[in-house]
Amino acid sequence: MTDTTSDTGSIDPSGWATGEEGLPDQRAVPNACAPARRRGGRFSRWALQGAESAGSHQGPHGKVEKKHSWIRVMCLTGVDYFSTLGYQPAIAALAAGAISPIATLVLVALTLFGALPVYRRVASESFRGEGSVAMLEKLLPWWAGKLFVLVLLGFAGTAFIITITLSAADAAEHAVANPLVPASFEAAHLPITLLLILLLGAVFLRGFQEAIGIAVVLVIVYLGLNAVVIANSFILIAGQPELFGQWGQAMLRQGGGSPLGVLAVALFVFPQLALGLSGFETGVTVIPQIKGEAEQPGQRPERRIAGAKNLLTFAAVTMSVFLVTSSIVTTLLIPAEEFQPGGEANGRALAFLAHEHLGPVFATAYDASTIAILWFAGASAMAGLLNIVPRYLPRYGMAPTWARAVRPLVIVFTLIAIVVTFGFNASVDEQGGAYATGVLVLITSAAVAVTLSARRKRQWKRFAGFALVALILAYTLVVNVEQRPDGLRIALFFIVGILIVSLISRLRRSFEVRATSVTFDDQALSFLKEAEHFGEVHLVANEPDTRDAEEYRAKAKEERRDSHIPGRAAITFLEVVKTDSSDFEEDLVVRGVVRHGFRVLEIRSGNVPNTIATVLLQVRNLTGIVPHVYFEWTEGNPISNMFRFLVSGEGEVAPVTREVLRETEPDVRRRPMVHVS
Repeated sequence: MTDTTSDTGSIDPSGWATGEEGLPDQRAVPNACAPARRRGGRFSRWALQGAESAGSHQGPHGKVEKKHSWIRVMCLTGVDYFSTLGYQPAIAALAAGAISPIATLVLVALTLFGALPVYRRVASESFRGEGSVAMLEKLLPWWAGKLFVLVLLGFAGTAFIITITLSAADAAEHAVANPLVPASFEAAHLPITLLLILLLGAVFLRGFQEAIGIAVVLVIVYLGLNAVVIANSFILIAGQPELFGQWGQAMLRQGGGSPLGVLAVALFVFPQLALGLSGFETGVTVIPQIKGEAEQPGQRPERRIAGAKNLLTFAAVTMSVFLVTSSIVTTLLIPAEEFQPGGEANGRALAFLAHEHLGPVFATAYDASTIAILWFAGASAMAGLLNIVPRYLPRYGMAPTWARAVRPLVIVFTLIAIVVTFGFNASVDEQGGAYATGVLVLITSAAVAVTLSARRKRQWKRFAGFALVALILAYTLVVNVEQRPDGLRIALFFIVGILIVSLISRLRRSFEVRATSVTFDDQALSFLKEAEHFGEVHLVANEPDTRDAEEYRAKAKEERRDSHIPGRAAITFLEVVKTDSSDFEEDLVVRGVVRHGFRVLEIRSGNVPNTIATVLLQVRNLTGIVPHVYFEWTEGNPISNMFRFLVSGEGEVAPVTREVLRETEPDVRRRPMVHVS
């Protein structure tokens, strides 16, 4: 007899309407076999809200009720990107000296002709807010791909956490340096930084629904005040033309007396200015916030993608103008010694100019806006963390189920930020290397992703261009790590931490039901209806081999003989076709197949015992009958078989299946029966 199958139906999984012969009409059912959540106290229910939704994404951009124009959403990512003006000019002057404007021009060229085209491509191919990490996720098969993503998440965590701590530290620097603040407050730099971080965490614990409206106001006010400071500075420079001559002489001295030497120094030091590249990864994670057409399966939201590209372009061009102009005025108007640690312009070059030339009222307003946008840049980074962690780690089984909920993650990230702040003593300069390392790794990985994408699509001109950008970014990353290795050490700390937590979590969750949904096709449902008619369900687990008639006849005969299956009872074979065992959460599809006169339920999955347990529980839920499943003992050493289960999803199938059932269903009377012969 030839194989027969039927198409899979799709339904609304919200209910359990009863159809013919007592079986639900629904084919696709939710994971109704997951263990019941324990009822905790009021605090536990509040903190873990959303954690029970397997497969869901609870982050700030997981489900967006209200969407906005791209220019408004640009302000949300812009609080991170534009806020670097608070410290970038000072860091650039400290790193490059008189050559800072030239090094900044190199950075701007890389921004406009490198990072911007890369992320416009990322926006086009990853338009649901997944970012460049999602594009790289499937480049490597099996566990290698998961480990690669975990490493990238370590660097992403570095960039986002350091954004929170560095921005808070610089905000505190602006607060204590204001002349209107008593001198005694200078010693309060660390406590103020910690207070800002705690306040940020408290805001996210309560909710952050009006983030875009706040961001729009902050960005407009902050950029407007910066424009005033820079414009006034150029007026001052115009009245002192000798400053250009002094600047030129200083550059030549620093470059060894030749323009080529100046360019060489600029190329060498510009990686230390990589903080000016921040904001791109955040820019693509907020794409779901942008207005566009309603998403349809299989269709690209072209309006939303166009809006995302506009967002990235406008932000990059605006920031480039401010970076170049701020670098020029701060280099020409501020003495070099003021940029050194302890100097009045250290970490706050534009604020220094505001206080020097625009009076205390304007300067205080400037400080207040800088403090606000730097604090809100931490909010943007926190939103990025809450977007990226629930998207990957719970799906990999490499985080506890509570990692799907926002509030526990906010607490964890806040505590990490506090530890990092103490570790760096809230120093802006010392955190720059770690921040630049995280940002450069993310942008370089995005360049690699779009390069490989262009290659797969045989777009050879784009492939060559993206490959060149990837090489330049890789060079920038290597130089940055060589010059400031502390950044890599911090990133490695995050990576090792993520790997350890992920491994422990995966081991602890080994015996969980993993399916996010189970779908039965028409043929599979017909098998269950027949079994329900007889009041018994007997399933024989079969490892697919040749799948010829002799295999099924021999298996049926052995199980009836060794497991004492009643002769009158009909049996159905249960087969799991192996896929990627590194996947944790899966949407299972149960297909009914008739092979050589034998009924077979076939499922594709990366994990055998957990999948069998899930199907057994769903069969019970559909039919109201506790099913029986029959196995043969697995050959080999139990320890090596258990290791095979953890790595490849096979091994000790029967004992693990029973353990999953025991963990999931505490009621022995309702627990599917496992027989082993």
